[in-house]
Amino acid sequence: VQLQASGGGLVQPGGSLRLSCAASGLTFGDYTIGWFRQAPGKEREGISSLNTGIPRPNYRDSVKGRFTISRDNAKNTVYLQMDSLKPEDTAVYYCAAANLGSEFNGLAPSWYAYWGQGTLVTVSS
Repeated sequence: VQLQASGGGLVQPGGSLRLSCAASGLTFGDYTIGWFRQAPGKEREGISSLNTGIPRPNYRDSVKGRFTISRDNAKNTVYLQMDSLKPEDTAVYYCAAANLGSEFNGLAPSWYAYWGQGTLVTVSS
């Protein structure tokens, strides 16, 4: 199983980025995909996830209304559109996959079995 996160970079406060997570080696439609981030000196935290059944996106409170998760099962890819970025969004962002049923949309990292490498997002003027 491979998950490839991409799309990070340097952006000014208030700007936008779209992260992509491309998956291979698994039956993509069976897996909930989550996005996580880890800032220097802090624990990894879940920020958004999207299940495989009737869509029930889940968001961390601090990103609600600013971030949007979506998936394209035909491309085995999940996206995280990040708008109105703030300096406190600066972190390494990871995507991960969990096969815990079509309704699962948890944000705890321990639920996720497969992880991609991170992509760095820096929000700074």
